[in-house]
Amino acid sequence: MNEYETVRIVALIGWLILAVGALASYRMNWGKALKMGFTWVAIFVGLFLLFDLVSAG
Repeated sequence: MNEYETVRIVALIGWLILAVGALASYRMNWGKALKMGFTWVAIFVGLFLLFDLVSAG
């Protein structure tokens, strides 16, 4: 692992902390937050599969 990978990992952890802090500011319960997270994951996976299907044809 070189110094650039270390900086990248530290930056990703920082972004994760910012994202969790922003989500916590909405004061949602965990069930609603997980449901919203799974919805976003489903959207991105669906778009990825759609683009993969279009580019393969």
